[in-house]
Amino acid sequence: MLERSFFDQEPCDLAQALLGKVLRHRFLVEGGSHVWLSAMIIETEAYYLAERGSHSSQGYTEKRRAMFMAPGTIYMYYARGGDSLNFSARGEGNGVLVKSGYPFVDRLSPAASLELMHQLNPINGRRRSQARLCSGQTLVCRSLGLKVPEWNAKTTARKRFFVADTGYRPKAIVQARRLGIPDGRDGHLPYRFVDLDYVASATDNPLKDEVHRLWQRSEGGCTQA
Repeated sequence: MLERSFFDQEPCDLAQALLGKVLRHRFLVEGGSHVWLSAMIIETEAYYLAERGSHSSQGYTEKRRAMFMAPGTIYMYYARGGDSLNFSARGEGNGVLVKSGYPFVDRLSPAASLELMHQLNPINGRRRSQARLCSGQTLVCRSLGLKVPEWNAKTTARKRFFVADTGYRPKAIVQARRLGIPDGRDGHLPYRFVDLDYVASATDNPLKDEVHRLWQRSEGGCTQA
């Protein structure tokens, strides 16, 4: 389990560091038993208080208070009718959005857990492909059973919901512009990061972005524009 200190990083650095980490949520099923649902983070977006694409740039509100709390605080909100997951970062009002994931299967989350994730997140009554099950910020939350009322402004907990380091590291990271930023809200900023090996499962393939940048892990982070 990642400690709270892990999240005490600048947003762009934290956004890259979260790639390859695994979200684990203990989900209550019918009959009173629990199963662990897991997804590896493959796509993130960084947000700063000082730029207009960030929710927090619009000022403090009760709904946004998590972005102004200590690094590692969970910030959840509704996007297009679905739940979205963020973590606060270093600096008041800064944070990182978990944009996409990839189903993660191991001893804690076996095949039966993956099957439940499929049941939680069908498409038009049909089964999604595994590669697209968590391809979007609301699809990650739906597949893991994460809800705004339960987790907004809370912190991770080892027995309920946490972020794990399994030792995996992306070989290379694609940096591109964020998605869905309205006109005039700093949509040009390249604060989106995707694990190169999972670009096909990202919300949208970042290699199509004309200003994308590709680097090896050792090259380092980005700086705020």
